[in-house]
Amino acid sequence: MARIASGTIVTGLTAAALAAIGVLAWQASAAPDHTGKSHTAPSASAAAQPSAAPSAAPSPEPTALPADSGHGKRVVYSLQQHRVWLVSASDQVEHTYNVTPGSVSPGPGTYTVTSRSERVTGTDGVPIEHVVRFAVVRGTTIGFSAAVDGSASTPQTGKKTGGVREQTADGAAMWQFALIGAKVIVVR
Repeated sequence: MARIASGTIVTGLTAAALAAIGVLAWQASAAPDHTGKSHTAPSASAAAQPSAAPSAAPSPEPTALPADSGHGKRVVYSLQQHRVWLVSASDQVEHTYNVTPGSVSPGPGTYTVTSRSERVTGTDGVPIEHVVRFAVVRGTTIGFSAAVDGSASTPQTGKKTGGVREQTADGAAMWQFALIGAKVIVVR
């Protein structure tokens, strides 16, 4: 008698559950509206358009460039989203990615890249590369950097750290984009 691996069973059960959810979703979308409201048949042009609830405003795309984040070539850093956008002079997003902030963050505002270092050791003792500094907060320097070993998280050392950690490829993109004097816009 052949024995079935537990991974195969789990995969089969997961596929069956997803299929059942798909069928239920299809049935719900095809079900008539039972709210008691009278409906008129939509015109051909209205039927071709996706419907949206009139009171529900579309939610912004999580990776969309924040409103009121300036104009022209700039780096935009969102404190709440932990995300960076590299924006061209024509206001087109060239690259966007998640970051891991240090223990000290800058306030919202406009900053300028003041210094860069290809490789140094961060205040947390981690070797870092492609360091792009743009602010100082209560004696702690704030800048974007990537850990040489590829880790993105900042170790919990108890020290004040201003490094906004990036993945290696993102750090390389920032290094190419944000030269001395480049504008950095920090938003909530």
